Formats: sequence, C-alpha cells, structure tokens
Amino acid sequence: MENEYFGADLNLTLRGSFGKARSQLSQFCDFFSEFSRHLAPAYHHDRCERSVQMRLYSMHKREFGLVFLAFFACIGVAVFIGLAGPPITSTTHQSISKVSAHPNGSEMATGPYYLNTPLLTTYNQQFWLIAQIITENRDDESFEKKFRVSVVMDGITENEQGVSKIVLNDHAHNRTRDLKCERQNCTEVLILHMGYFNYAHYALTIRFYGLESIHSRYSIKDVNFYFRSYNPSFTGLEIWFRVVFLFLTFITTCCFFYSLRSYSSGHWSMEQRWMSILLPLLILYNNPLFPLNFLVDSWFPGALDALFQATFLCALLLFWLCVYHGLRQNDRRFIIFYLPKLLLVGFIWVSMITVAVWQKYAEVNDPTFSYQFDAQHFYGFTIFFFVSSAVYLAYLSILVVKAYSELSAMPFFDMRLKFMTLLVLLVLSICVSVTVLRFGVGVLQDNFIAQLSTNYRNSSEFMALYGMLNFYLYTMAYVYSPASNAMLEHQIMKDNPAFSMVNDSDEDVIYGSDEDGRKPLTINLTSKDDDSD
Repeated sequence: MENEYFGADLNLTLRGSFGKARSQLSQFCDFFSEFSRHLAPAYHHDRCERSVQMRLYSMHKREFGLVFLAFFACIGVAVFIGLAGPPITSTTHQSISKVSAHPNGSEMATGPYYLNTPLLTTYNQQFWLIAQIITENRDDESFEKKFRVSVVMDGITENEQGVSKIVLNDHAHNRTRDLKCERQNCTEVLILHMGYFNYAHYALTIRFYGLESIHSRYSIKDVNFYFRSYNPSFTGLEIWFRVVFLFLTFITTCCFFYSLRSYSSGHWSMEQRWMSILLPLLILYNNPLFPLNFLVDSWFPGALDALFQATFLCALLLFWLCVYHGLRQNDRRFIIFYLPKLLLVGFIWVSMITVAVWQKYAEVNDPTFSYQFDAQHFYGFTIFFFVSSAVYLAYLSILVVKAYSELSAMPFFDMRLKFMTLLVLLVLSICVSVTVLRFGVGVLQDNFIAQLSTNYRNSSEFMALYGMLNFYLYTMAYVYSPASNAMLEHQIMKDNPAFSMVNDSDEDVIYGSDEDGRKPLTINLTSKDDDSD
C-alpha cells in the first residue's frame, strides 16, 4: 500500500512539474514572439513611419539602361566639347643665352637674370614662373643640390599715353629650392606663383646662390625660364560652363524639392534626405561667386572656391559611408552612427582646406612661397591626408561587403545597392583615371600645372571631371525622386496594412522603425489571455 501511495504521489509531482514547465515555455514563446516583432516586423504590423517610394523601385531594366546611357552620353558630350575647346594652360619660355646682354661665364650660374612677364589679366587667373637649368654633364652621374633663390618683383603700369612706369619694390624674396640633375637636364624649379595680379606686367630680377660648385664641375650653359598661366580662352569656357551647370543644378534642386513637397521630411528615405543636402552643396561647388575672381584683386575668392570644392567632395564621401552603413543599421544616433564618420571625413577636409587656403594666403605677401619646399609641417599634413584616405577606403570597403552579404537577397535593397555601387565605381574610376593622368581641378590642378610634365592639349580633362560630378548628382536626383504614383500608393498603403512592407521605411522592413526600437520589450499583462482572478 505504501508503494502504491508513493507511486501516485510521484506521478502527481511529475505531472505538476511538467505543467509548470509547459506554462513557462508558453510564456517564453509569447515573450519571444513579442520580441521578434521588434526585430523583424510582420506584414500585418502597420507603422506610421514610412518612406516615400522612390522612382528606383518602379524602374525596369530598360529604364535603368536608358538612365546609364544618358549619363554616359552627357559625359561624352562634355568631353567632346572639351576636346574641341582650347588648352587649359598657356606656356611661353625664354632662354637666358638668347637674351641680349645675357650673363656669361660664372654669372650664368648666379645671375642676375632680368625678365619681363607677358601680359597678365584677370583671365589668366594664376601665373607660374618655372626655371630649368641645362648643364654640360655628359656622364651618367646624377646629383642633387640645394640652393637659394632671390626674386625682386617690380610692377609695370601704363598711363593714358602708353608710357610705362616701373613701381620699384626693394624687398627681395628668398627661398631655398632643391635641384636634381641627371646628365644635361635638371628637374624644373618653381620660382614663384601668383594667384592674382596688381599689375599687367612685372619686371623680375632673379639671382641664384649656391650653384657655383655645380658650374665649376659641370658648367651650366643655359637657364630656361617658363611663363605659365591659365589660357584666357579656357577661362571664358570655364565661366560659361560654370554658369550652365549652376543653372542646371538650381533647376534640378528645385524640381527635386518640388517632387517631395507633398511628403513630410520624416517620410523621406535616406537617399532623399542626403540629396536634399548634396544638391545645395553642388550649387556651391559650381560657385555662384566665381566672377569675384575677375572683379576683386584678392586671394579670398580663390580660397572660397577651394573651400566650396573641398566641402562638396567631403560631403560626397560622407554620403557614401552613411548610405552603405545606414541600409543595415537602424540605430542612427549621432554619437554612435554619425560622429565617427564625421571625424574621419573631417580629417580629410581639414587637410585639404589647410593646404589650399594657407598656400593662397601665404602667397599674398610672398609669391615664392610653396608648401612643397618651404613648410616642413605641410609634410605632416600630406601624411595625415593619405593615412585618413587609406582608412576611409578600408572602412568603405568593409561597409560595402557587409551590406552585400546581409542585404543582397532582400527585395528593393538589392536594387539600391547595385545602383549605388555602380555609380560609385564609375565616379571613382573616372576620378582616379584623371588623377593618375596628372590632371585635375582646383588645388589639385594648380599643383600639377606647376610641373612642366603636365601638358594640357585641350579642355577635355576639366570637362570630364567637372561634368561627371554634376551629372552624377543629376542622375541620383532623378532616380531617388518620388515615383509618379507614389502619392496614390502612399495613401492606399497607409490605410491597408497588407501592403505595409512595400512602402515601409526601408530600414524598418528588417530592423523595425526607430520608434519601435525605442519601445521597451515588455509583455502586455492586460491582454485577454491574462488569467487573473
């Protein structure tokens, strides 16, 4: 009997334990179901936070082909116009041996060399004086020598009767330069650079110090001076196309914002929000204040143009990071999401602005200033720039790989990734190609012009890079703008939860909306399944 009572008691105990376990498991399943709603919301979960359906979602393969065809066609037209246009630079040279009363003997290595610059107008924009020393070294020996350059600049003015008058300047500018020679030819040496002109002509007196030992051993037989400036014909072309692109950008910006007028900014997708920032910055990149370069004799308009260009390019770099990361990241708090990217891109921006603005400002009082030779701390900025750029490329590559590994199989996300990546690769390939070919715009171009190896036969390099950035933004503005039936679908899907996935904010589809993500994951204890007594 005791065994029977003991068996019955054990059976009741086991049944009670299994019942409690089943109850706890049921509660855990209910809790997990509630938690999963915040990770991957179901189709029937209607949320108020939705993004505007972009034209990208309704485009077919044929439309994509036409968009890219139009993109390449516009770049091709710009390059064709550049091929038919004038050269970017104009260069003339003068050999000291062909100048009357030129220095002889030991004076060939020291000077003084008396030069008069060609006519300089505001349409020449900038002026470079480059020297190249020719020796009689016939051996295979190469050498390097530091020497000092002294430059005195006197302005030449003309009165109404055409009589020239020299404005004397007793102040001499002294700079150290590095000379590298191999056989008879030596590398070019930048003597001076001017960003604006106070006079139409300048009388230059140049002296070299420290080349006597080179002359005694290898005999300097000639010195060639190259006068280089922007071609006035190219300046006219640049003004016209800056005006054209400025007008097109303004029209594109107005059309883009007009297409989004019916939607609150909270419903815009990430790309649409970024386009609302990039398009106004593109207006600054095209620089509506560019005519100030020809109206004001100051370094400020040139520095302002460099500031606008660097700001737009860095905003574009930040846009790529945020989009590739934001497609799979729902938590976009400023400190966690934006601040690291802002710091990384900010380092690049500071390096570009420092080199550009500082050089333009320093050249006001000393045209012989060059950050490549004279300022040791600029070397640190160069290293800082390249390290930041390398970190940026590595970070961007990681974000692209992660985005494709997680979202490439998702509808709509694969379209956004493929379109974004294809355009980014096109832009980067063209920019790298132009840079590798030693061509560029803005500050990058100015440094290339100071090298004799840079020979601009036409304006195609400028038109390719400048037009490509504008057409890139126009293409994204068209594709990311709302579809023609976006408003109708937005109203239908707002009232019909069955379609919520189609028009949800794209990051909400996978990760849930920001509002859902901030809600506490607690079980509603007042539900109908509550068994309270």
